Amino acid sequence: MTKEEIFATVKEIAAEELDIDEAKIVPDVKIKEDLEADSLDVFEIMNELEDKFDIELDVEDGAETINDVVELVAKQLAAKED
Repeated sequence: MTKEEIFATVKEIAAEELDIDEAKIVPDVKIKEDLEADSLDVFEIMNELEDKFDIELDVEDGAETINDVVELVAKQLAAKED
């Protein structure tokens, strides 16, 4: 799976969880500061991604931006393939 495909999924899930327009979700946007997500929102997004990709994500890994989340998912998917 490409990072573009992962980004599309992250974008869709984040927009749905935060009830915002997908256009606001770009790679460098900060989840908490720019999208005004709280810890529960971040937890829900990560949970959805874990279910969608069948992976384990550690919220404590410092995912500040959407791109950070994409990188975390890509890393976990790569590890799963090994």
